[in-house]
Amino acid sequence: MKQLKYLLLVITLPFYTLIAKADEGMWLPLLLEKMNEKQMKSLGMKISAKDIYNINKGSLKDAIVSFGGFCTGEVISDKGLVLTNHHCGFSAIQSHSSLEHNYIRDGFWAKNNNEELQNKGLFVTFIVRIEDVSKQALAGVLSSMSESERQSMIDKNMTALRKDAKKESYQDAFVRAFFEGNQYYLFVTETYKDVRLVGAPPSAIGNFGTDTDNWTWPRHTGDFSMFRIYAGKDNKPADYSPDNVPYIPKKSLSISLDGVAPNDFTMVFGFPGRTTEYLPAAAVAQIKNVNDPAKIEIRDKALAIMNKFMRENEQIKIMYASKYASVENSYKKWKGEVLGLNKSNAVEKKLNIEKEFLKRVNTNHVWTERYSTVLSALDENYKAIENFGRARDFFNETMSRIESIAIFNQLNRLKTAKEKNGAAGLKETASKVYDVLVGLYKDFSPALDKQLFISLMDHFYKDQPASFIAPYLKDRMQEVNNDINALANKVYDNETLIQNSKTVLDLLQNKPDELVNIISNHPTMQLISEINNHYANTVTKNITPIQENINLLQRTYMQAQMDVFKEKTFYPDANSTLRVTYGKADGFKPRDGVEYLYYTYLDGVMEKYIPGDYEFDVPEKLRTLYRNKDYGQYGIKGKMPVCFIAQNHTTGGNSGSPALDAWGNLVGLNFDRAWEGTMSDINYDPSICRNIMVDIRYVLFIVDKYAGADRLIKEMKLLHPKKK
Repeated sequence: MKQLKYLLLVITLPFYTLIAKADEGMWLPLLLEKMNEKQMKSLGMKISAKDIYNINKGSLKDAIVSFGGFCTGEVISDKGLVLTNHHCGFSAIQSHSSLEHNYIRDGFWAKNNNEELQNKGLFVTFIVRIEDVSKQALAGVLSSMSESERQSMIDKNMTALRKDAKKESYQDAFVRAFFEGNQYYLFVTETYKDVRLVGAPPSAIGNFGTDTDNWTWPRHTGDFSMFRIYAGKDNKPADYSPDNVPYIPKKSLSISLDGVAPNDFTMVFGFPGRTTEYLPAAAVAQIKNVNDPAKIEIRDKALAIMNKFMRENEQIKIMYASKYASVENSYKKWKGEVLGLNKSNAVEKKLNIEKEFLKRVNTNHVWTERYSTVLSALDENYKAIENFGRARDFFNETMSRIESIAIFNQLNRLKTAKEKNGAAGLKETASKVYDVLVGLYKDFSPALDKQLFISLMDHFYKDQPASFIAPYLKDRMQEVNNDINALANKVYDNETLIQNSKTVLDLLQNKPDELVNIISNHPTMQLISEINNHYANTVTKNITPIQENINLLQRTYMQAQMDVFKEKTFYPDANSTLRVTYGKADGFKPRDGVEYLYYTYLDGVMEKYIPGDYEFDVPEKLRTLYRNKDYGQYGIKGKMPVCFIAQNHTTGGNSGSPALDAWGNLVGLNFDRAWEGTMSDINYDPSICRNIMVDIRYVLFIVDKYAGADRLIKEMKLLHPKKK
């Protein structure tokens, strides 16, 4: 009778709470055979889970890399050629650009290996294997421990696991928490640090549509760039050397020229950054109503200023292009997230799940004892953290956008180092600060930064409760009759530490003691220090214990959901580890009267073309190729495919991930999500959540017909799997 009662309970539960949807989830590749293979095959997959993840022979995982730790890339030739997004390679492209050699505007294509450009600090990381180490990581952890004691024990265990992991001398390992710290996995890795720029289209192709089209569909962006991994002559990781040779991979991806049809199986393999799919309703409501709006408002002001300066000055446009793209990307994503959370009734859905959760908990005395108060406690803690969370967002968004503050914070490291470790500490820190400031000053405009200071600090000062404003800042503002422009004049107009980079860098190298004396009595340094200290005492001090409570409760709630909803297959939230997501190519209907098809073509690029416009200009050669319908083997029925969408569950970090067909061949390059579905990090909705990919045939067309870089095409394995 109890079993029958439970069965009836399951049957009456709304479907979306029962199982992970066919197109939802970011799955660990080592678990596909056990958890997903059957479903993937039912959707059309033609290969096995072992073809995707295998530690005994080359598999698809061996062609996937974490690109720089912030994107994904894939190996597409047996000579270490790596494909990733244009926006992922943008910083490297920018670093080699100047007014004389503007690779952002004009593109770059190495004619041979000797012309491929070194990128200091850029790396790619392969995953060798993954192991479940939950038992070892949680050894000695007691329920009576505080959060800090618990984490200390886990950190100790993870250090031992990393040290004792079976690996080669040139390999590394790390351990990462899953399901809010209820499970742990070990990742053994190989990292290659000699990664060279091979090719990139001009921004008019690689970033076509820029701000207007970002996070939207339909899309017409050739968002790709190419790099090459170099290794020592033994094919092992090695620091940069002109003697290094192209890396020979365990596996490189074959490339399909057949494209995808409606409802074709697609799979995305990569390193998604962060999702929070299992939050309570209180958290989702706070993100939607408080946190995202606060960040959107501040970034809106910053972007307006950056955009104005970049449109007026080509040099500033080059200097700030990467920074602008980074700021704008999250800004527009958050706007879409709020829209999607409202449209999908995300809070209401969470409340319905919680209602069913409590209903089940109350039928089981063990669950009642463990879990009956977890949701009410989460509600209380989210109410307690709300104002501090908004103040945190104000502080972080303001202070991180104003680069003069970053300069002073770096210089303050000198003072701290000298106080703690004397002359030796000062010398060591001065060298590190020098390296940071060389990079910062390279792309720094004091005039632009001053306007950021005026706009953002004025907002920071006026638009939050007075208790979060440092008294010292209030005093400085009163001295200038609350005129933020006057305060900015004091900070910027006579400040050699901001205006004169040569002086600062010379002092760092030759007289760091003198620089410490200058900053110790500097009024702007005192202003920034007082703002930082006040934030630490009024926000950090209060938010930390509440956040610790939330972390503990969220871990409990995560385990509770897995215990109570036994019929559901749970996937772990993204945490920058290797994942597989899958679904079908498909269009969608975002709102009444609007339906989007799943493909775009070069015709759409020409329809958007605006001569001379920074977003929608089209290079003359591409226009000529279009007029002549000169698409080579990459066109289909007189048309050139550009982008397509599917139901793959992706997020930040999946940029550059390969889109694979049913046979595991490369058909596209993931680079974005549709505007209406950006809330998929919190609430995946299969009706409107779509990932956006460049069709690989458009990539090959640009490389071959536009750039004339057929040497790269010759490295690749092109095939027609649908014609077998």
